[in-house]
Amino acid sequence: MMASQLSRGTLTAEQWQLVEALGSSLTPEHAYWISGYFAGLGSALLRSSGTVSQSPDVCIPPVVTQAEPVAARSLTILHISETGNSTELAIRLAALAVEQGLSPTLVGIADYKVRKLKEEQDLLIITSTHGEGDPPQSGMEFFEFVEGRKAPSLSGLRYAILALGDMSYEHFCGAGKRLDERFEALGAKRLQPRVDCDVDYEDPAAVWSTGILALLAAEQASAISSVASPSKTTGGTQQANNSVYSKRNPFPATVIDNIVLSGRGSTRETHHIEISLADSGLTYEPGDALGIAAHNDPAMVEALLAALSMNPDAPLTVKGQTTTLFDALGKSFEITTATLRFLDHWGELTGTTDIFSAMDNTKRAAFLHDNHIIDIIRAYPLKGLDPQRFVDGLRPLQPRLYSIASSLSICPDEAHITIAPVRYKLHGEPRSGVASGHLADRAIADSVLPVYIQSNPHFRLPSNGEPIIMIGAGTGVAPYRAFMQEREANGGGRSWMFFGERNFRTDFLYQTEWQDWLKNGVLTKMEVAFSRDGAEKVYVQHRIYEHAHDVYAWLEEGAYIYLCGDASHMAPDVHNILVTVIEEQASVQREEAEEYLRDLQRDGRYQRDVY
Repeated sequence: MMASQLSRGTLTAEQWQLVEALGSSLTPEHAYWISGYFAGLGSALLRSSGTVSQSPDVCIPPVVTQAEPVAARSLTILHISETGNSTELAIRLAALAVEQGLSPTLVGIADYKVRKLKEEQDLLIITSTHGEGDPPQSGMEFFEFVEGRKAPSLSGLRYAILALGDMSYEHFCGAGKRLDERFEALGAKRLQPRVDCDVDYEDPAAVWSTGILALLAAEQASAISSVASPSKTTGGTQQANNSVYSKRNPFPATVIDNIVLSGRGSTRETHHIEISLADSGLTYEPGDALGIAAHNDPAMVEALLAALSMNPDAPLTVKGQTTTLFDALGKSFEITTATLRFLDHWGELTGTTDIFSAMDNTKRAAFLHDNHIIDIIRAYPLKGLDPQRFVDGLRPLQPRLYSIASSLSICPDEAHITIAPVRYKLHGEPRSGVASGHLADRAIADSVLPVYIQSNPHFRLPSNGEPIIMIGAGTGVAPYRAFMQEREANGGGRSWMFFGERNFRTDFLYQTEWQDWLKNGVLTKMEVAFSRDGAEKVYVQHRIYEHAHDVYAWLEEGAYIYLCGDASHMAPDVHNILVTVIEEQASVQREEAEEYLRDLQRDGRYQRDVY
């Protein structure tokens, strides 16, 4: 049969039903492996039937035998992810490894047993960096182990690291760099040098993947993986979503409504935005995030073009597509935050490299913090520049993630988000966050937003209705609204909410809904902290400590505890008070209290979504 003739029609109705049923139940990892399995099976069947030579247009992969390679080294692909990018790349890497005859074990860091590290032979790590050089929350225990006194000798290990980061942060790819240095210190051998990726990670990640797999495949050229011994996958997977829409192909969603939640006179502006997912096929669970491919403010694009003296209608090629300079700057490139990459690029174009290179790291970081791209261009102008040369120094505009504040059980075909627009002045001009400004100012009813679902498997309601303690401040309340809607629709155990904001009168987000849930018993208890209502500032951690006895009792009774909010202040403050609560209520040493929380985290009973 010719390749062009292969279609749904070649299957019987019963076979096609089986294929559809199987496909709808697969995770991305399983789908990748199944594709390789059937490719190998098809190859074997064609050869056994003697039809291979008669089918020149059918692409046949190498024969898959059941011979186990004599000296095959174990291969583990470990992903340490904050928003899912590392997980996505790891799934892809595992699929490519299988195609090349390798037998990888794919595992997410939350499910990785640190004691297994000393038994590893070849380890490929893809890790993102959170905040100022820290690992993702799910990887904290692994980093503590590797960097601690109990870390074993890794002299028998070979490894390679792909680090994801953001050049706008001082400690770019800090988590990957830390692991690389520590593994070397423990005696491990690099298979190839670490690759550090900025937010436009796709191309360097592909080069890294191709290079490392070519090396490993060449070493095992005589070894062919067995069909009967599939590659193993475990943990950290993203929820399978049958929609054709994704991060690379977002769904053009219609905005239903954009409501200002904060009251008149509030010092913080907060919006509730409802978005239609009708006809998208997109589904989500409470705890998941909505990815939004926001656009730059047209006024900022115009100001940038004026500073550059460039024609907005100038033709430009972006990823093989011809567009105008105005549209490219509006939709495709990051034009606000300046990075080291842009600084180097602009210095080369303008001949000011010496000025920038004379700054030490601290001064350079401060300069980038205090100056956006447009400010640097105004300070060091250059006229007559080719538009393509200019955009070569810009990063792709990245989607932003927002916790979903609704449940499909209550709001079918909709996703709600809660946002607080970032607004400030810089060099005497009003500035705003790219995505939050777009959402607050231009995501009006009936406008269109490109969206996708980002699964968050490490922020989930317990499956058996166990009690939950929810801790959130500001827009960190969003996923808990989804939790309560889900429990209102489908039931669940006791629920306790700790919520903090600035002022009761203007900032009690979703107040009437919380009161209704308290009244009908969906929400068991609620404690609030409004930091600017009294002479002394009171935050959620103070409320937790006031109810220390009951908080610890709930934990001892099997409660799950959730933390959502600011990573720099609120999250560590709450974590520390939880340690104190356990220390005092259980009458144990602080180290034992910290281990208690780590155990909860390992068991999935302490879940954090911080940003």
